[in-house]
Amino acid sequence: RQMLAFEPADLGPLFGAPPRAATIGGTFACNLAGPGRLRAGAARDHLLGFRAVSGRGEVFKSGGRVVKNVTGYDMCKLLTGSFGTLAVMTEVTFKVLPVAEKTRTVLVMGADEALAVDAMTRALAGPHDVSAAAHLPEAIAARSSVSYVAGAQASVTALRVEGPGPSAGIRCEALREALAEFGDIQELHGRNSGVLWREVAEVAPFVGAAGEGGDGRCVWRVSVPPASGAAVAAAIRAGVECELYFDWGGGLIWLRIAADAGAAAKIVRGAITECGGHATLIRASDETRRTVPVFQPQDSALAALTARIKDGFDPERILNPGRMYEGV
Repeated sequence: RQMLAFEPADLGPLFGAPPRAATIGGTFACNLAGPGRLRAGAARDHLLGFRAVSGRGEVFKSGGRVVKNVTGYDMCKLLTGSFGTLAVMTEVTFKVLPVAEKTRTVLVMGADEALAVDAMTRALAGPHDVSAAAHLPEAIAARSSVSYVAGAQASVTALRVEGPGPSAGIRCEALREALAEFGDIQELHGRNSGVLWREVAEVAPFVGAAGEGGDGRCVWRVSVPPASGAAVAAAIRAGVECELYFDWGGGLIWLRIAADAGAAAKIVRGAITECGGHATLIRASDETRRTVPVFQPQDSALAALTARIKDGFDPERILNPGRMYEGV
């Protein structure tokens, strides 16, 4: 009855790989977090300590086995999300939290993207302790294996409430009343809630036919300020044919581009210029990945800092060279 509260996603099927093949080391190396990131934080916030081997062949450790035992530089934050370019982690110590007694999901039907972001913002700013918030346009919702969602024939804005049974029920009812003006309200309970949020986390709407990934279309992961999510989505749609949905209250946009040519990188990254954020090319053909930077390009100062950190851990560039940035 314990869990990783940041809900790491199993992205294997998105790439055409078998499900449930992920490792805990890979999860922290890639800083993978699902819908639970809204309340619980990212993977890096749950790593207490590690042992690793640097590119110099040196064994080192950071952090400890409990929160009180952490001293010195917080290298857990540095290595989490470094994609194995700085060191190979051989041992990790991380926090777990109790699984919620009850899980319910309030569904707002038929809201457009701007209205959905307003609804999610109100829910997250309220006293209802919402643990996840996502918006699925009608075409995306229709692919869900949850019948209430797939059969809605409308967009679905989902808001999750977790906790002890009586508390979850009371907060869920209050949330329904608070969001009544945004559209027709439905509700999912335990099992269906779990299925829906796994689909959101694992980008199930963009997995290929018959459960296979790698359908040839590019997939982007775009992180922006939540209030800017709808405007960024509209700007991308104006420039390229695509489909998308929102997680993290509008702060995370999962985007699939219809054509692979250049992955529409200029359009996607141009759409976040004013509001800030970053766009990561998650899936694309080998040819596209050779020509389009996978991670958000860095300015000169940040690139210089990245290179100095790489020099400190892996001066010979033997650990995943070029995995994140050219020359690093």
